[in-house]
Amino acid sequence: MSTREAVYLVLAVAGLCLTWYHNVAFFSEAGSFFAIGAFIDGVFANHASASIGWDITIACAAFIIWMLGECKRLGMRHAWLYVVLTFGVAFAFSAPLFLFMRERHLARHAC
Repeated sequence: MSTREAVYLVLAVAGLCLTWYHNVAFFSEAGSFFAIGAFIDGVFANHASASIGWDITIACAAFIIWMLGECKRLGMRHAWLYVVLTFGVAFAFSAPLFLFMRERHLARHAC
């Protein structure tokens, strides 16, 4: 495993653990895993959180567009899985996971 792969993998694990720690805490307080409306309200509760919310939303959209094109260009399969993981788990998890898998794909197909 290359240093870059290791860094991406560590970031993916951190993105999973750090986001879901707070997600579980939020949904426990809200009383339901399906309190998505309350979650979105929380994201836009003030200007600081709204700024971060929009920042991540726009970065996520740009990354997904690039990632889908990159998967097609490199012949990587299952691009849809990273989109599902983005919205089902966290962008902080799916983006570094994709970058990790991309590095592995590039290493396997290097001439």
